[in-house]
Amino acid sequence: MKIAVTYAPSQRLAQEWLLEMTAGSTVQQALDKSGVQAAFTDIPELLARGDLCLGIWGRSCRAVDVLTDQDRIEIYRPLRVDPKVARRERFRGQGVKRAGLFSKKREGSKAGY
Repeated sequence: MKIAVTYAPSQRLAQEWLLEMTAGSTVQQALDKSGVQAAFTDIPELLARGDLCLGIWGRSCRAVDVLTDQDRIEIYRPLRVDPKVARRERFRGQGVKRAGLFSKKREGSKAGY
């Protein structure tokens, strides 16, 4: 089976490890074989504390889940800012006139169109 392990230690910096695994391998076995934990020594501690999450193609998974061919294991960092708060702050900075569903108006049109 061909498996990819990806991790982005910071924004716009992603690393990927390509592996050949036997059928029936688990996510933890792939992480051990990839060397991602050796490259980033803080990963095992963060995984144990629950600060990092694992996923396969964007869906959360556990370390004991069995892999299938062409799976991509992703290691997710915690969010620094709540997405709702970030959206509110962006909207506040842009202002009501330049953001939102009805920001673009055609001349002579009714309000809201």
